[in-house]
Amino acid sequence: MNASHREKIRINNLHAFYGESHILHGIDLTLMQGELVTLLGRNGSGRSTTLKAIMNMVGKRSGQIVVNGSDTMPMQAHRIAHLGVGFCPEERGIFSSLSVEENLMLPPTVRSDGMSVEEIYQMFPNLLERRNSQGTRLSGGEQQMLALARILRSGANILLLDEITEGLAPVIVQKLAEVLVQLKQRGLTILLVEQNFRFAAPIADRHYVMEHGHIVEEIAASELQQKTELLNSYLGV
Repeated sequence: MNASHREKIRINNLHAFYGESHILHGIDLTLMQGELVTLLGRNGSGRSTTLKAIMNMVGKRSGQIVVNGSDTMPMQAHRIAHLGVGFCPEERGIFSSLSVEENLMLPPTVRSDGMSVEEIYQMFPNLLERRNSQGTRLSGGEQQMLALARILRSGANILLLDEITEGLAPVIVQKLAEVLVQLKQRGLTILLVEQNFRFAAPIADRHYVMEHGHIVEEIAASELQQKTELLNSYLGV
């Protein structure tokens, strides 16, 4: 297997719980370097829980999760981040009293090859214009760009992105699609939870479909056309 196909995440038989609630029931998935893979499914299917379980942010987990060759089951979330995993949660976590640039500089660097502030401003010109603006003054789209930019500056090379297009204007959604394609070209690996299939389909290499805490289907980009009907039945489109 050549370097461009290095395995970045491998999950075997992952179960996850919140208290007594058993959310994930034996998930298996893999992510290779430079891939963009989506987790599709209806609300409550376990997609966001899968991202949180990778970061050890659920109540209890069992099974196996290997990230960049390291078994992460005994690790705390900050240790997992230091393996190069960046998690962008749905709520974004922008500090409203800090400026864009202060927000950008806040997270610790987890790897030495993170993007420079100059590179980030090149990728997100909106943030350059707003660099001295407080977090509260940003639009939803600008907050989402900032949440993503913060992770890139930290040096993370595996991105776990949860519903990054939700509620955003089409022009911003298009910009985020362009950014994700650029990140793939740079060799970053992306696992994307997404409701907006029209956004995800053109840029993803593979799709895992989830239902009731199980992965029920894996669809390669090349199979999308012949499996559209099946996909629509799972997603309730």
